Formats: sequence, C-alpha cells, structure tokens
Amino acid sequence: MPQVVGIQFQPVTKIYHFDPGGYTDLLPGEWVIVDTARGRELAQVVEPAKEVSPEEVAGELKMVVRRATPRDLSQREYWRAQEEAALQVCKRKAREHNLKMKVVRCLYSYNGRRLTVEFVAEKRVDFRALVRDLAHHFSTRIEMRQIGVRDQAKIIGGFGKCGRDLCCSSFLREFHSVSIKMAKNQNLPLNPSDISGSCGRLLCSLAYEDAMYAEARKYLPRLGQMVETPEGLGHVRHLNILLEKATIELETGSRVELPASKLWPPGQPEQPYGSPAT
Repeated sequence: MPQVVGIQFQPVTKIYHFDPGGYTDLLPGEWVIVDTARGRELAQVVEPAKEVSPEEVAGELKMVVRRATPRDLSQREYWRAQEEAALQVCKRKAREHNLKMKVVRCLYSYNGRRLTVEFVAEKRVDFRALVRDLAHHFSTRIEMRQIGVRDQAKIIGGFGKCGRDLCCSSFLREFHSVSIKMAKNQNLPLNPSDISGSCGRLLCSLAYEDAMYAEARKYLPRLGQMVETPEGLGHVRHLNILLEKATIELETGSRVELPASKLWPPGQPEQPYGSPAT
C-alpha cells in the first residue's frame, strides 16, 4: 500500500498528501522541501507518514525531496521579513495603474525566486502592466492570485459573533458549502446581518450543527401541519427543535407549547412524534 505524509504550505490551510520517499520517519512540525507543479517549495509536516489504500490517492503523488536545512529555514525567515514591505509596494503600484483590486497579501517563496501577490476583485482585472512593473521593481518572478472574500477574512483574521477568533483563521483548513437552507433548518432569523460573517458571506458555523438539526427534524411535525393533542386538533406554529417542543394553535384560537411526545398525526395516537429516546 502507498504511504503518504500530510503537509501544509501556510498555517491552518488545506493538507496535501505527498509521497515521503525515504523520509517515513517525518514528524509533525518538521520542515521539508517538496516537489510541486510550481517548482520546489518549503512546507511543514502536519501528519506523519501512514499507509493508505490506492483508492484514496488522487492522481500521482508528488515527492518529498528532503528535509529542510538550517539554510533553507534562514532563507525563509529572511524573505518572510520582506513581505510586508512588498505588500505596501504592490498596493501603491496597483493604485498607480488604476486597477480595481485590493492587494491582500504578498508571499515570497522560501528562496525569494517568486513573489505571489494575492488580491480580491469584483471583476476580471487586466494586471499585465502591473506584473511587468512589479517584476522590474523586485527583480523576481511575479505570480498574481485572485482570492475570494472568505480567503481574505482567513488571511486578515478577526473575531466572530461569538467573540472568539474566526473559525477560518484559527482551525478551519478548508471552506465548505454553506446555504440559506441551513439557517432555515435551524430556525434562525434570516436577517443577513445575523447569519453573515465578517466576510459578508453566510457563517461557516451554520454547517457545524446542520446534520444534527436535520436528524432532529425527522421526529417533529412540520410548521403549519395539523396535529392532534390532548387538548384537541391544532396547527404547528413554532418548533423548538433542540427541546423537541412545538407551539400549537388550537382550533379554539389559543396557543399551547407541548412536547413532541404529546403530539400525533390526527387519528393516530399510537404514533406520537418525538425521538425514540424521548
């Protein structure tokens, strides 16, 4: 079975699997030089070598070339120290070229042979003249990379509505699909300011408990559905999914809150709602 080692190129980002080659003793935290489609890169090990089935390997694995040397790491530190100054230059140059883009981050390769400029823009940007200007200024290869607003929030960081560090910048390695249906499924107010993050997109945290809410809903009546209660027939007007309770508007016009176990489809008292545990 093939062996893979998990590495990351930036903190709290996607984990990529590489063939460890002769370095099966690599441990999390170690630095390595790896082969990539963009050339050789410095990366950090986050998962030790492990065996996987051939089906788990997507395409041909790239190789771990060697462990990083002290010289590699000192080069990396030197070029990292230049990134803030490079960012200010790139921002100024973008303004000079009247480009409708926001430069978010500049990243040097560990040996300084490439400068990656990450930016956000609402529309397509013709940055060819900017690239020539930057290449002349920095005397290195320039790579432009357009990123999304969620990526921007991950890079800049900040605090969420919960008062803690943003999920994307503290532990969430990859972004997953989030839909308005998830907010509806959890009975959350659909006010955009309540369910949107600092990036302006739907909160990533909406997905965390969605499966649990979807499972809980299986044992509850739907909103608007007619049900029978010990006090007579009525319609479901509100659901408290976590407590498995429902607010019922009775035919008399009064409203009562009852546990799901005290509700059943009309004429079927032997089939009450509520999870099996209740």
